[in-house]
Amino acid sequence: MRRLEQVTALVVAAGLAVISYWLFFSWAGGGGVRERSAPKPAFAPSDQLTESKGSTESAEIKVPPSP
Repeated sequence: MRRLEQVTALVVAAGLAVISYWLFFSWAGGGGVRERSAPKPAFAPSDQLTESKGSTESAEIKVPPSP
């Protein structure tokens, strides 16, 4: 009888794992690597916000030196 309980527990655990895996990825919307876009920068310095889009200068983030 103990063996039957162990097998039943394993089957139930495997079933719950499959269901939770399926729900997680269906709710997450797939999220494949190919569907992702390039990461956007976290911030843009204020001097870059006023530059025109046709500027030929390279867009570098300028950080003040640490004290």
